[in-house]
Amino acid sequence: MSGHTETAHTDIVATGWVARLPRGWLPYLLLARVDRPIGTWLLFLPGLWGILLARPAGWEAVRLVLLFGVGSLVMRAAGCVVNDLWDRDIDRRVVRTAGRPLASGAVRPHQALLFLGVLLLIGLLVLLQLPRLCWAVGVAVLLLVAVYPLAKRVTWWPQLVMGLPFASGAVLGYAAGTGRLDPACLALYGAAILWDLGFDTIYAHQDREDDALVGVKSTARLFGARTRPFLAACYTGCVLVLALAGWLAGMGAWFYPALVLPAALLAWQVAALDIDDPALCLRLFRANREVGLAVGFAILIGWF
Repeated sequence: MSGHTETAHTDIVATGWVARLPRGWLPYLLLARVDRPIGTWLLFLPGLWGILLARPAGWEAVRLVLLFGVGSLVMRAAGCVVNDLWDRDIDRRVVRTAGRPLASGAVRPHQALLFLGVLLLIGLLVLLQLPRLCWAVGVAVLLLVAVYPLAKRVTWWPQLVMGLPFASGAVLGYAAGTGRLDPACLALYGAAILWDLGFDTIYAHQDREDDALVGVKSTARLFGARTRPFLAACYTGCVLVLALAGWLAGMGAWFYPALVLPAALLAWQVAALDIDDPALCLRLFRANREVGLAVGFAILIGWF
């Protein structure tokens, strides 16, 4: 099928703790990507940035972080269900995704829709705990999540389309903590989009050859061997716009040297990238959890 077939590369993890749960749960856990929590982390972290930049007081900050943790888990799962419903026919033809529950038939579409309804209900209950300004943002995000799987069929920039809802936690976190939207919030959102665009391009290189065969577009296919300079541009822009967000928010001087750590971690990804090694691409993608935590630390220390 492609060069990926030889290595049978997949990111599905059907072993470990998920295998010890009732067998009937396993297809739904895999559908929700519970076996791969990195996606939940990457959805949660921009929300954490927004909360930290907003500086809500004491227990309110703890409450918001917990709500965003639950919300990130269920909405990432919901996004995966929507994506897999759209892509189940394509997924059957791609080595990395052929074992997904909908593609393999372990979960039927009507079962996935029922599961999606439960996830969206939980997400709604979380959203209702936030200020009304967040409600409007949440509805817009849901619409973007619904159309994202279509993007790869019509544009070379589906990773950018994905970044719009995936980075929206920055807006929601800031709005939840301050009750407003302002230039600092929008700058933080822009930085998160650039970060998402970079790491999802790395992720897409796992499927580059199979995507070409089935006609799926991506920034990985668009840039190909020129991915390294594109990635460097995305990550440099992310760090610069983060610095702008800190300046607009009036953060202290410690914020800027603290940005050196996430900048160095991002630079390492650019240097280490090998687009022809799907397992390495997956490791580099997962390394962005540490990048996001380092950004959160920079924002936190910037208030001292």
